[in-house]
Amino acid sequence: MPENPVKYIFRSCKEMICDIVDFMAVSCFILHRTEDIMREINLYNTLTKKIEPFVPDEPGKVKMYTCGPTVYHFAHIGNLRSYIMEDVLEKTFRYAGYDVKRVMNITDVGHLSSDADSGEDKMVAGAKREHKTVMEIAAFYQDAFFEDCKKLNIKTPDVVEPATNCIVEFIEMIEKLLEKDYAYVAGGNVYFNTEKLEKYYVLSNQKEDDLMVGARDDVEEDTNKRNKTDFVLWFTKSKFDDQELKWDSPWGVGYPGWHIECSAISMKHLGEKLDIHCGGVDNIFPHHTNEIAQSEAYLGHKWCNYWFHVLHLNDSTGKMSKSKGDFLTLSLLDEKGYSPLVYRMFCLQSHYRKPLLFNYEVLDNVKAAYEKLRKKASSLKKEGEVQTEQIEPYKEAFAQALGSDINTSQALTVIYDVLKSDLNEAGKRALLEEFDEVLSLDLTKEIVKEEADADLAAYVEDMITQRQAARKEKDFAKADAIRQELLEKGIEIKDTREGTTWSVRGDAV
Repeated sequence: MPENPVKYIFRSCKEMICDIVDFMAVSCFILHRTEDIMREINLYNTLTKKIEPFVPDEPGKVKMYTCGPTVYHFAHIGNLRSYIMEDVLEKTFRYAGYDVKRVMNITDVGHLSSDADSGEDKMVAGAKREHKTVMEIAAFYQDAFFEDCKKLNIKTPDVVEPATNCIVEFIEMIEKLLEKDYAYVAGGNVYFNTEKLEKYYVLSNQKEDDLMVGARDDVEEDTNKRNKTDFVLWFTKSKFDDQELKWDSPWGVGYPGWHIECSAISMKHLGEKLDIHCGGVDNIFPHHTNEIAQSEAYLGHKWCNYWFHVLHLNDSTGKMSKSKGDFLTLSLLDEKGYSPLVYRMFCLQSHYRKPLLFNYEVLDNVKAAYEKLRKKASSLKKEGEVQTEQIEPYKEAFAQALGSDINTSQALTVIYDVLKSDLNEAGKRALLEEFDEVLSLDLTKEIVKEEADADLAAYVEDMITQRQAARKEKDFAKADAIRQELLEKGIEIKDTREGTTWSVRGDAV
């Protein structure tokens, strides 16, 4: 028993009140910080057709799903634009302080060549093309995809799940949709019944009369469907006897439709509520539309709050597509002397919701700008004290750019503003290292001699080629101007019987 019970009780109450006050203060700080984060990011939501504040279902945490590749061929650079911008989105969430869990599927079965769930399976087509098994094709092109991602500094998602790992989950989901009368069996296949929905076209402004039966004129209408908007949840062997991958199911031996996989994989790893779903704009209809239909029918409530779509990369002939046969890959750009990060910067200079036109002239300009930017950024010294107060306005400007619907072009402008500022080198370097956590352009990474030599050689050889072309066209003024430009950069060229040679007189480029 204490000597003075009253004093002891008073002191204990006082301490308890202080503890409560401290707890409330910390809670208010956390809540205030969470609200700050919510205000920091505004995104265009395809579902609502407007830019709105991003507010996750659980404060401070983001459940993010990304449609992964169908691994039947190399990814073309148009595909990779989507993954670059989704990578920036994820890193923006992390930069803002969110705890992010990102899931990506790998389509290694069930993706048909027609939007109407008809035609040949893309994986089977890839296997036939290369005289390999479907799983050999899947393993090879999955590795190739992630190798491209590594070169582009695209972070691997927290969970990567191949469709072939989740057959049990697909079957369970389809069984429940049948129980709830949202699906039916016809001709041996299982279909989702879109007629049961109050609203089907939630992501697009399409009308039922505008829907094509198939993506090509030679695709026949599926007469098993009750409605032409219905889509396949499970195919049986009665329809595709040449399908290599098949599994037992309550409806016969067969394989899943394409759309079911993303819904089931998302729920397996992220639960019944998803904060944001990402993909290319061509996924809006029918893939993402069908995902919403089957997911919300299965769950009985809203599934995903935000939809993030990246527009197409176009070339001179229109949308870049593998169906054209000759398509641009990252390896091809690399062979032509373009670093993968030059292509990443090319994408970041445009807004993700605008179509991006690819041509080599623009890429050349980006290459020159990137090399100059990286050389200047990597040369910044760490010595000295970082001026905390002076760097804050730049951090705010960068965060504001990203928070304004992922405006990467404006974020790059902030980087140039930093380099032109009166900040000391330590402050500039600290800012660029922080910003590069999101942009991932290796801005301050040391340029090794071999890399610098290779870039210099490529530059000089290109200038010599241009000079030779100018002389051939008798444009001697241009040829002399090229020689003078090289001289100003410390590079001397000599014309000999064997051709033009060059040497470095001092610090070049």
